[in-house]
Amino acid sequence: MYKYDVIVVGAGHAGIEAAMASAKMGAKTLIFVIKIESIGRMSCNPSIGGPAKGHLAREIDAMGGVLAKAADSTGIQFRMLNQKKGPAVWAPRSQNDRDKYSQYMRYELESQTNLDIIEALIDDILYENGEVIGVKSNLGEPYFAPKIILANGTFLRGIVHVGNVNISSGRSGEPASEKLSASLIKLGLNLQRFKTGTPPRIDIRTMNFNIVEKQQGDDNPQGFSFYRDIELKNSVSCYLTFTTPQTHQLIQRNIKKSSLYGGFIQGTGPRYCPSIEDKVVKFASKDRHQVFIEPEGESTFEAYVNGVSNSLPPDIQSQIIASIPGLEKAKIIRYGYAIEYDYIVPDNLKLTLEYKKIKGLYCAGQINGTSGYEEAAAQGLTAGINAVLSLQNKEPLLFDRSQSYLGVLIDDLVTKGTTEPYRLFTSRAEYRLFLRQDNAAKRLMPLGYKLGLVENVRWEKFQKENEIFEREIAKLKNTNSTINEGLTQPLRYIHLLKRPENTYDDLTKFGYIIPADLTESLKSRITLEVKYEGYIKRQLMGIKKFEKMEHFKIPENLNYMSINSIAYEARERLNKIKPISFGQASRISGVNQTDINALMVYLKKQSL
Repeated sequence: MYKYDVIVVGAGHAGIEAAMASAKMGAKTLIFVIKIESIGRMSCNPSIGGPAKGHLAREIDAMGGVLAKAADSTGIQFRMLNQKKGPAVWAPRSQNDRDKYSQYMRYELESQTNLDIIEALIDDILYENGEVIGVKSNLGEPYFAPKIILANGTFLRGIVHVGNVNISSGRSGEPASEKLSASLIKLGLNLQRFKTGTPPRIDIRTMNFNIVEKQQGDDNPQGFSFYRDIELKNSVSCYLTFTTPQTHQLIQRNIKKSSLYGGFIQGTGPRYCPSIEDKVVKFASKDRHQVFIEPEGESTFEAYVNGVSNSLPPDIQSQIIASIPGLEKAKIIRYGYAIEYDYIVPDNLKLTLEYKKIKGLYCAGQINGTSGYEEAAAQGLTAGINAVLSLQNKEPLLFDRSQSYLGVLIDDLVTKGTTEPYRLFTSRAEYRLFLRQDNAAKRLMPLGYKLGLVENVRWEKFQKENEIFEREIAKLKNTNSTINEGLTQPLRYIHLLKRPENTYDDLTKFGYIIPADLTESLKSRITLEVKYEGYIKRQLMGIKKFEKMEHFKIPENLNYMSINSIAYEARERLNKIKPISFGQASRISGVNQTDINALMVYLKKQSL
């Protein structure tokens, strides 16, 4: 008999983080993957990061996850996006070698103690007396564990669409999981359908480099992983071009041949990462859309044509590519496709990502209705940690949306649900100036270390950096300038740094001596803290008010339907979500402040 503490189904970005966290915390863990070679596969764009996603990647790293380390180790181009905007939206992004990333993740799993890997499809969830007890593979073998984490990605009854052709597949070239959905429905899970897609890939050698805009990596590349000493490199360039009116006319003439507009797809697609058909239909007034040509690795000429995701027939895809400047003679290596799949409605989950009605069943990643590698990895990490904490009879880890993008992501999913593939944005975070990518380690690494997920050597480097940070802040606050260049009197260095025109290095003009152990990243972090001190203080005041609402706990077994002073729609939503605090209750769609006030009055009366 195969017995484990935790079983993870799926070895994509969610499954990897779930299994690694579980094993690192001491649980005997088993992870299933349909094909060993597909571990950590970047099915869509071979890149990590971007707005909010880069923040999330750094938070995952601060918690001891592996996504950021893999991104830095296999990166082929690094850029810090949005530097012309405010620091809240600065975002690291990497272009990665697709094959090396997957190989790196496979090695991480194979090297981890307490972790076994098996290549098999899971067809059934084994269940007794309201809780899971294990799974059964397509080979008929049962595997037992009190904690099961589903990280199936787009594989649940997945269907790949290209024009009027549809193929049962979890992604191109890999089989779908056909029987597991039926098992989940039998258990009472609420499944719905979403769709997403990918663009064609081309042979980059067939592109006309003379008429596309070259986009190089940063001179001083910044990655995602803290205290790793990974050497970052920029070995490739990406390229920018645009669709044309001819492109749009081609799509409009052939729109009924699209799987999406031809009636072959029923699932809802992503509003924030739409297919080119959607862009042309919904943004008809625009005469062009951006197209990024992004290399897939150092040992291949394959390139990802970001911006023209579609489900049109191959001959139409070829014409579309040829209508884009620079791609007139480009050869398609892989055609784009749409994929439709089952997902679990996420407001049926607890904040731990455990399914509310089934003890021991956790869900993470695209199975929860999200899109993106980073969102998936964040959920996997959360589910893995909480599965082990539950085994250890310890308090669960509930990420706070005022302290992390991890908290924003999970609270949004569980409290608000989603009617389209969910994507994280900086605009979803109320306290985004506080939740910057540069201070992710300060916010979360102590928690990761406490859980045993952050290695001692990294923790020591983190502590050393914090000592330098505090030392320099104190020095800036307590020391006057010794050279009064352009000043009528000496000023504290912190006031000089607050001036918009001054950088950290400019302080040397006023007599400041920059110590040798002060790195460029620390200079940047200190500068942001000083220049935006007033704004950050205001956000911290808001966070204190937010935390008061979060600390007002609500009994878990409360029957909201019996509270007649609350509107009926609000009672239904409250009864479904079962919020743990007034803060969470106030964010539920369909619940207004009047309902919250009525709930407060009711609970006060009950406590008298």
